[in-house]
Amino acid sequence: MFKKFSPSTDIAGQTPVKSSVQRAIRAAILSQWKIEPETLEALWPKKEGLVHVKCLHGEPLIIQHFDGPFYPTLRVLHKYPYILPKVGIDRGAIRYLLGGAPMMCPGLTSKGGWLPPAEEALGAGTAVAIYAEGKEHAVGVGVLKLGTEEMRRVNKDVGVDVASYLGDDLWAHKSL
Repeated sequence: MFKKFSPSTDIAGQTPVKSSVQRAIRAAILSQWKIEPETLEALWPKKEGLVHVKCLHGEPLIIQHFDGPFYPTLRVLHKYPYILPKVGIDRGAIRYLLGGAPMMCPGLTSKGGWLPPAEEALGAGTAVAIYAEGKEHAVGVGVLKLGTEEMRRVNKDVGVDVASYLGDDLWAHKSL
């Protein structure tokens, strides 16, 4: 999504978001992410306004593509690693992720990959943090195209559609 992102050409305008819309976004984030209201308050204080580009003081915090789920940016995910469910990719898939490719099921189900256990299964459309084998911090943020149990069963096709990854143009811009 942000493979070729430039604020000067990709941002047409910035408009303040009404407080009622901000409350709706807060409620959606609290329901979609594993985040406490206090943590959300520390990340995005209620008294601070939100700009339609989803930025606060120029630092991108939240990504939403059309009417899809809300994603934290990778920088936010590094500060609060517990807010999204985790999936892991094996070493062979790292170079594809860093190139912006979607993550295929075999990279998630192989020996180096990781999916949550069956009792914590995730459904299709869930926003997830993507971790690489042997790495401490998330290397990407994406949305599941298939549920985790379906990935284990089918083990082919795209498993995670990547929204942002380490080294993309959004990562390169610390502020907008």
